[in-house]
Amino acid sequence: MLDLVDDPASFVTLRYRVRPEPEQWVLPEGTVPESIPHDHTAQRIRAVLDNWAQALPRPVRIARNLAVRWLERAPQIGIDPDVCVLDPPPPKVEQLGSLCLWKPGHLPPTICFEVVSANHPHKDYRDVHERYAALRTQELVVFDPRLAGPASLGGPILLQLWRRDACGAFDRVAATDGPIFSEVLGCWLSANDGELVFSHDRAGNEPWQTREEELSAHGERERAEKERERAEKERERAEKERERAEKERALEAERELRARLEALERRLEGDGGS
Repeated sequence: MLDLVDDPASFVTLRYRVRPEPEQWVLPEGTVPESIPHDHTAQRIRAVLDNWAQALPRPVRIARNLAVRWLERAPQIGIDPDVCVLDPPPPKVEQLGSLCLWKPGHLPPTICFEVVSANHPHKDYRDVHERYAALRTQELVVFDPRLAGPASLGGPILLQLWRRDACGAFDRVAATDGPIFSEVLGCWLSANDGELVFSHDRAGNEPWQTREEELSAHGERERAEKERERAEKERERAEKERERAEKERALEAERELRARLEALERRLEGDGGS
């Protein structure tokens, strides 16, 4: 049997129109249960992006499990991204209950993140990208940290990146172990120890941090600097002590030499007077 799975020339790109599925795309009422690992991963993505957003010269908000609706005639249809970036945020964002794209100032999230859950991995592989295409986000990142994606749907894939092109089509531009580049964020995305890593460089040597991690790193740098200063003062003290000891030895040697000279002079004077 001819195996074409790893042959790049065997792949084709398909584009097709997607019509909303009223029954399948209805937002669930209430809070959808999440496992602790899933919540931890999503919360850290939000924390990293929160810290990134605070440093920007423009208002940007990061949302977690925010209901996004795009059909005024069917407001029950939508999706709630694990994490999304609102750039710019809608008016009165502090009181925002859901993002309704037919309202003035309610724009699609520029980038959304879905963390594949081991409890229900099929949804993030089957058709989640169709809903994100419908709401017109610029990029979608599907992160499968525990490689829970079903083989029947092409999984597991650690990182998937979907992107809207100039014609409005939503393409999967990367399906890999990483790293991948987000044009929206202007950074590289990779994975390390089950966490999504945002980095200025492809190798991940300049990772973005949460505010807490940044403060902790700053504290570590301060402690290291104080330790360096303490060690430098200790070295200076030891150097001064060494110099003092050398001076003391030199003075002692000088005193001994003078004592010997004086003794020799007395002896010579005694010999001359006898």
